[in-house]
Amino acid sequence: MKGTVFGGGNLYIRDYECGDCRETAELFYETVHRINSADYTEEQIEVWAPKGRDLEKWNASFKEKGKKAVIAAEGDRIVGFCDFTSSGFLDRLYVHCEFQGMGIGKALCSEAERYAASCGSSKVTVYASITAKPFFEKLGYSVIRPNEVIKEGVSLTNYFMEKNL
Repeated sequence: MKGTVFGGGNLYIRDYECGDCRETAELFYETVHRINSADYTEEQIEVWAPKGRDLEKWNASFKEKGKKAVIAAEGDRIVGFCDFTSSGFLDRLYVHCEFQGMGIGKALCSEAERYAASCGSSKVTVYASITAKPFFEKLGYSVIRPNEVIKEGVSLTNYFMEKNL
């Protein structure tokens, strides 16, 4: 089932389905371990994206009330995903480590922004990693404040950012 086509027609965005669970979890793990490791320590990466994720909880996180999730695909292969709320909070946006810099993240972010605007939100907010901060800045997001997350006793820095629609 195809959705919005972009990137010359071979890439498209569609709604998340339960059958996407394992592939999105693997994409998340690989991307954090291969891309975000440039800005975070091994210990931080391990608590952020541990091996052996509970797939039932992972799937449920995409189906929370008031949340919409989409995936970007090339054919049958998932190359990115994003989930966001009607109030304009962009929860997660990840692009496969082998598909960085191809406009996939921008297309997913645009999907979140369109959805927020259609629901009456005047802005989109996100907690962006150190790695993702320049990406969001290029799309017009501004840093509101640095943020520290403590996960399993390990501190991770990210940035609370927003964009007015």
